[in-house]
Amino acid sequence: MKRLATAMAISLATAGAGLADDITVGFAIAKSGWLEAYDTPATTAARIRIDEINAAGGLLGRQINWIEADTKSDQAQSASAGLQLIDEGADMLVVNCDYDFGAPAALAAEGAGLNSFFLCAEDIKAGIQGVGPNSFSASVLAAVQGATMAEWSMADRGAKTGYVLLDTTIEYNKGICTGFDWMFPSAGGDIVGRDTFKNGDASIASQITRIKALETEPDVIMLCSYIPGAASAVRQIRAAGINSLILNGSAVDGSYWLDATPNLSGFVVPVQGSIYGDDPRADVEAFNMAYEKATGSRPASQYAYPGYVLIDLWAKAVERAGSLDGAAVTAELEKMRDEPTAFGPRSFSDAIHHQNSAEMQIIEITDGTPGVTGNWRISTPVPLEVLLN
Repeated sequence: MKRLATAMAISLATAGAGLADDITVGFAIAKSGWLEAYDTPATTAARIRIDEINAAGGLLGRQINWIEADTKSDQAQSASAGLQLIDEGADMLVVNCDYDFGAPAALAAEGAGLNSFFLCAEDIKAGIQGVGPNSFSASVLAAVQGATMAEWSMADRGAKTGYVLLDTTIEYNKGICTGFDWMFPSAGGDIVGRDTFKNGDASIASQITRIKALETEPDVIMLCSYIPGAASAVRQIRAAGINSLILNGSAVDGSYWLDATPNLSGFVVPVQGSIYGDDPRADVEAFNMAYEKATGSRPASQYAYPGYVLIDLWAKAVERAGSLDGAAVTAELEKMRDEPTAFGPRSFSDAIHHQNSAEMQIIEITDGTPGVTGNWRISTPVPLEVLLN
């Protein structure tokens, strides 16, 4: 019995040492509230990549574990969640998709010298500018989405005139229009008018009247909005007999809202990868299938993808640094130039910890059916001064 007790004690001590040697990723995410719909898919994708890394032997020869804390879609709770995860031994933090809600947890990581990654934030402040030198996002800036739509529409569809319709409700929308406003005239286009509305507005009749009053219908309407306001605006624009190509950002990716706009055509968005099975890159569809295996359904939008990419990029930087030290990992991330990922190349610099240029798949909705119609990467990154505008 004494020998058995000794053996058990040694076994437990060894197991404890093994657990202590594991790497821990902390997820300060919304498991409740409105942000849960964004955080859950990206978190699932991140954990798929963690499982792949563990199956291939781990990171620095160690397995990656994860722990989580619910931010409850509350900014004050975000800070508490971040501090809790740090106290529990997290080696890096993954925080909410939205900058405003993820920043408190990211700031906690910054204070502890740890790296943080926003799940899918597309605001320039989700990084150096709003948090500090060890914070990153692997998603594509809203301004890049707007710039992509501007340049693609001119090159692929011969657009020469555009009308800007901005939903002023959230900063993301303003970012899309900022990119379009910079790129469209830079590429030789003419913005013939602009207007604003709020996402909750029941009617945009006055804005439509001003569009229809133009001497010639604009080639494109840059609609910077999100669901449900975007769907309502599109429905009203088409009901008014306006046939301009309607452009938007990635926020309206997915087919879940199309019942509100029956038989919609001429609507285009840029995405990091196609959820529809037609992405030209085999790795994207392989991920879609892995996601379906893990959850029972395919991704509902492209917002799952950045979660996978962030773990991939962070793990590569950790291996190259040979360390989990925040500053050392940051230095390796900042060296990345067109780093290959399943969803296209990614780059960071010591000025921008976000994607200010990326290959985007162009999704067009025709007769109510979305599908890839091409891809585009803007000819020049969006300047920092434009992003900070």
